[in-house]
Amino acid sequence: MRRLAILSLIVGFAGVIALFGLSFKARSESRAPDLTGASWLAEDINGGGVIDFAQTTLMIGHDGAVSGSGGCNRFMSKAVVKGRKLTFKPAAATRKLCPPALMDQEHKFFAILERTRAFRLVDGKLTLRDASGKTIARLARQD
Repeated sequence: MRRLAILSLIVGFAGVIALFGLSFKARSESRAPDLTGASWLAEDINGGGVIDFAQTTLMIGHDGAVSGSGGCNRFMSKAVVKGRKLTFKPAAATRKLCPPALMDQEHKFFAILERTRAFRLVDGKLTLRDASGKTIARLARQD
């Protein structure tokens, strides 16, 4: 009788621990890291660095509205965030003419946005990743 009571306690305790673990895992997976509501400054585009004074920026609103600067022109787009997956609609931008190096960086940035399929946030850095998981851009959070 005593063995049965002890065994029941052990099984019950193990069940509670298992349910707690599953609950914690489900909560942590359902919350994607918050990349919305912050301004991000490009540090690297496709492994080629950036022109520092260009200030290529990205802001994703809580509603998915995207805005920023390609370094020359202001742009708008729409983002879809599902867990760690991230996609952007093609950007609509103003049409100012800037020096060729700035225009080149801006075109590369807009192309990166269209290729983005996932993201990762680590230590205040946002990395955009393509369909194969390769990092195609790195941005730092601006305060």
